[in-house]
Amino acid sequence: MSAARDAILGRVRSASARIGDRPHPGGHPVAAERSACAAGSDETCRRFSAKLVEAGGEVVCLSDMADVRVWLARFAGEFDRIAYGTAVPDALRLGSPSAPEAAVLAVSMATCAVAETGSVALGAPDGRRVQLLAPVHVVVVRRETVLPTLASALELLRRELPSAFALHSGPSKSADIGQLVVTGVHGPGRIVAALVGVPLRR
Repeated sequence: MSAARDAILGRVRSASARIGDRPHPGGHPVAAERSACAAGSDETCRRFSAKLVEAGGEVVCLSDMADVRVWLARFAGEFDRIAYGTAVPDALRLGSPSAPEAAVLAVSMATCAVAETGSVALGAPDGRRVQLLAPVHVVVVRRETVLPTLASALELLRRELPSAFALHSGPSKSADIGQLVVTGVHGPGRIVAALVGVPLRR
């Protein structure tokens, strides 16, 4: 190995050692609440939930929009600046919105979701800055928009194709430097799918 390569690798190792464990953004995960939707959901919802959780995301299952508002009000209590996508209904907007670049929490509405990859599809009209800038992102997903395959999602999207759309499959991750996986590099470090319309067995 050359001296230059040794020096570069030494700097990467030194930086990696300083990273250490970081606290979970926004407090505790929601995984213990109503995640995985195993009780009252169909196979498509269960597969979507399992895939997103496997990729590092979180899922909370909620019965209707009123249930979403109650859950969101409790969850958002940890955050002082919240940005909202344009498609988020007024009933889910808590107080005055923050600019996306200053927000700690962002809330969006998914165009659809893909069970085979655990992805949420977000269109540009809802606001790309809202989707990418806040460290914590809650995405509201309607049960009827959870589709089994990527092909079926693309078929839905082509009917009213937005100028751009993105598939988010868990928190943003990168291992470009030193093959060390770091979350939250190119987008939110935490993503929570609020899956609404799932009947829960009490």
